[in-house]
Amino acid sequence: MSAVTAPTAALPLDAEGILALAARSMFHLFSSISQGMFLVDRSGRIVWVNEGYRRFLPALGFSSIDQFLGHSVEEVVPNTLMHRVLETGEPILIDLLTNKAGTFVVSRIPLREEREDGAAGAVIGAIGIVLFDHPEDTLQPLISKFALLQRDLDDARRELASQRNNPLWQQSADGQRRSKYTFASFIGASPAAVEVKRHARRAAQSSSPVLLLGETGTGKELLAHAIHAASARARSAFVSVNIAAVPDTLLEAEFFGVAPGAYTGADRKAREGKFKLADGGTLFLDEIGDMPLPLQAKLLRALQEGEIEPLGSNKLVPFDARVIAATSRDLPALVREGRFREDLYYRLNVLPVRVPPLRERRADIPALVEALGEDMALRSGEAPPELMPDALALLAAQHWRGNIRELRNVLEQVTMRSDSQRIDAAQLERILRETGQEKIAAPDPLQPAPGRTAGDDKALLRPLAEQVAELERKAIAAAMAATGGNKLAASRLLKISRATLYERLDGRD
Repeated sequence: MSAVTAPTAALPLDAEGILALAARSMFHLFSSISQGMFLVDRSGRIVWVNEGYRRFLPALGFSSIDQFLGHSVEEVVPNTLMHRVLETGEPILIDLLTNKAGTFVVSRIPLREEREDGAAGAVIGAIGIVLFDHPEDTLQPLISKFALLQRDLDDARRELASQRNNPLWQQSADGQRRSKYTFASFIGASPAAVEVKRHARRAAQSSSPVLLLGETGTGKELLAHAIHAASARARSAFVSVNIAAVPDTLLEAEFFGVAPGAYTGADRKAREGKFKLADGGTLFLDEIGDMPLPLQAKLLRALQEGEIEPLGSNKLVPFDARVIAATSRDLPALVREGRFREDLYYRLNVLPVRVPPLRERRADIPALVEALGEDMALRSGEAPPELMPDALALLAAQHWRGNIRELRNVLEQVTMRSDSQRIDAAQLERILRETGQEKIAAPDPLQPAPGRTAGDDKALLRPLAEQVAELERKAIAAAMAATGGNKLAASRLLKISRATLYERLDGRD
């Protein structure tokens, strides 16, 4: 693929000229209709930026275009995948990019040199195109629907995995648990949700300890499952311990196991602890901030030495478990107060992942309501609740001290106590007051997004089909521009038939 398709020897000179003119016209047209566009050479240096892209430069740390040009794209555009396009020659037509400038729907298209025989030449650069700069507004309905479909797919996979003939996920004879969630189960497409999933995916590729930090009810345990499922240890056990739920006197036995006859009344058979059960897999320590100080020293030694000593035994037992810890407590404050060992904190805080509270990702509330409603309907056998726009606006305005867990509780209560599936703001406000909300926040009036007018944002409130059609038109325009108007090449790029492309082009004209 190239920005200008190489003319074949069979074409007359006037046809070559028309083809070159069409390619230039398409390039300039798409440069003008996109939210931003830039070019890199074969080494990844930025060589050109259009006017639309310049507005992102201050957020990326540049005061002028001259400072931006000439840099490697990886140095100045965090999280870009442009290097992959340059290395493989394969386009990335639709992708979500999140960095300090915001969250964007982008396309990345390789440019190839022309060859006289018409064959694909070497990659000489690439085009980066910003299709949407407010995906959380424009594409939220589409993203929410995709998240629900992905959740249904995850449910189906887990159902299949429970069958005996599936050796990858089947329950083992000793009752070890397997992970129940993937990253698709973490519902949300807001910048905060995208960022936490990005950090968690990177943590999944490592074997170092992970520390999940966040308020109660934010989804820390779900992310622990997802990290394990995406890691090299996914075939092995996922074992979890809620430290706050186990009495202090039993924690040591719970962790390290018990030797035969270790104390009066102890079983004559050895009892394996959670560390040994998680051998080869992942051990999830929930509410690590509630661990008593005496046990913290033993946990630190186990993590440092890779071996445990069962209660009542003098024998050291090696283990290989990746530790993921989680807490809603302020660990640095506990360290300063002498209630949490500083050396253990540094041992666990290798890959910290902060899970944002619900009030920092209010844009995800409609998708969460839909997902939670579907789950409630599956459990009860009844139709899911339908929240009216004023009810959704009221939910988005609340503080949510209990985060997603509290949101689910409110939805369950209002569903069970309503005579109708359709829930309005008045019904919801009554439930919020009865559940002990100190202050019911009023819904915010519709505010335009930064850099937009109220009329612009009202224009975004369109049927899903119209928004999908607009995204499709932009993708086709990008492919046509990149292939110089060559419909066969564009259809191959888009992975659709030529007939389908003709139909879409006819509908667009």
